[in-house]
Amino acid sequence: MKLKIPNILTIGRIIIVPVFVLTFFIPGFFGDLIPFFLFVIASFTDYLDGLLARIFKEESKLGELLDPIADKILVAAALILLVMNGTIKNYEVIAAIIILTREILVSGLREFLAKGQIDMRVTSLSKLKTFIQMISIAILLTGEIGNKIINFQDYNAQTIGIILLWLSAFLTLYTGYDYVRKGIDHAINEDSKD
Repeated sequence: MKLKIPNILTIGRIIIVPVFVLTFFIPGFFGDLIPFFLFVIASFTDYLDGLLARIFKEESKLGELLDPIADKILVAAALILLVMNGTIKNYEVIAAIIILTREILVSGLREFLAKGQIDMRVTSLSKLKTFIQMISIAILLTGEIGNKIINFQDYNAQTIGIILLWLSAFLTLYTGYDYVRKGIDHAINEDSKD
């Protein structure tokens, strides 16, 4: 089977994750810089694979299967590492939990609704949520380097990253509600047929 370019990019994103995790533990300057760049590259391939699939009409079932998995693995790995090293701490962990919970919930709902042949299209608001989420994680990954570059008044890189993380968590709740509502409506309709 010949792999199409969008699928190669998606598989590449999955392969980047273990490298990203390993480089996260490099101490000092390179331990901030390398994971940041790997995350940005992986995030960009998420945008690029979808764009290329649409432009060249190379959308596939393999891409449909792997793309959301690749996204969730990348985001989950990054959030867990940032919680583990204390970048995301105290009440901020709630934002990370909201994001991770929604990812798991939506995966289950997609599978459930697919059985009923109900399509769960990605909305513009969901795309915005993903964009803000990726930006916030990327900023948080910059560590001390980011704080040296972005630092005005009370807002350094880490503060901005946490603010954006909370914003993406709020959007996650809002967009997740729509998916849950569709899932519950479908389940009730199916039960009423029995």
